[in-house]
Amino acid sequence: MVTISLCMIVKDEEEILARCLDCVADLMDEIIIVDTGSTDKTKEIARRYTDKIYDFKWENDFSAARNFAFSKATQEYIYSADADEVIDEENRGKFAVLKEHLLPEIEVVQMLYTNQLAFNTTYNFDEELRPKLYRRLRSFVWQDAVHENVRLNPVVFDSDIKIIHKPTGGHQERDFFMYRNAIETEGDISEHMQRMYARELFIAGSDEDFKDAKRFFLNHFDMDENPELLAIDCCVLAKCARLEDNKDLLLKVMTRGIALDDTPSELLYELGEYYRQRRDYSEAEIWYYNAAFETESLISAAYHDSYPLIGLHICYVITGDRENAARYAALLRNKE
Repeated sequence: MVTISLCMIVKDEEEILARCLDCVADLMDEIIIVDTGSTDKTKEIARRYTDKIYDFKWENDFSAARNFAFSKATQEYIYSADADEVIDEENRGKFAVLKEHLLPEIEVVQMLYTNQLAFNTTYNFDEELRPKLYRRLRSFVWQDAVHENVRLNPVVFDSDIKIIHKPTGGHQERDFFMYRNAIETEGDISEHMQRMYARELFIAGSDEDFKDAKRFFLNHFDMDENPELLAIDCCVLAKCARLEDNKDLLLKVMTRGIALDDTPSELLYELGEYYRQRRDYSEAEIWYYNAAFETESLISAAYHDSYPLIGLHICYVITGDRENAARYAALLRNKE
């Protein structure tokens, strides 16, 4: 049987911390709680489960806080959990079996993260595999009989353990602040954060959030050579241009985006919105249709799915085409 350290970072989680810890405490050999500035009873609740509670000054950096938490672990494996996670009895049993029989060469265990669309800000799928259990100290192993080399890729096991994400509310305001803060303090953000910033904008962002993001994506628009990142820049800027009625910018990003090998649905949807707002319904229908049926989404699945269908339905209702209005209403119902 392997030993496991539970590592958590928390702040003002008095409503849900016990719910999370009750699910996993008996499966862990060590519980480490890192508090980033709670003003409620979070630490008092944590003391019921462990005496390994540490304070960490919040730096608007989740990675820094998680690295600090991991540095306190002493067991063979580290289980990383958030306070808004729950594991039911069936999956607790699976976790116990995993702990009993986990092979020592496995370095990362992925688990199924579920219920992601509740209070959704960044997800296109309700369930996905995520790395949750990590071997604390890694062994480097030579491989191949000749031209030998050290194996650098971790040995990953995809388990069928399901973790239920049960948040009490959205956190997009916090996230948008952190994106802006990272850009302001560091001058730029990683490609991963750039992708997540765009995804959160399209799934949970307000018009003002898009306007706040314009400068960052406009700067990247002129320097991103990666076609995927350039397409993301175009999508964000197309919406910004439409919101500002900036025809020059809209033309610039649309022509650049449509020239890409794979034009994203998000871009064509924005053209549909642009023409619908100008009451050019026949032109709007063309671009909504292409968003729904001729292209794939890059950032948010809704821009290939429900949103263009809603646009088509509205256009046909306005123009009095009852047959097509009913057709797209039916397609929308089938998506629900």
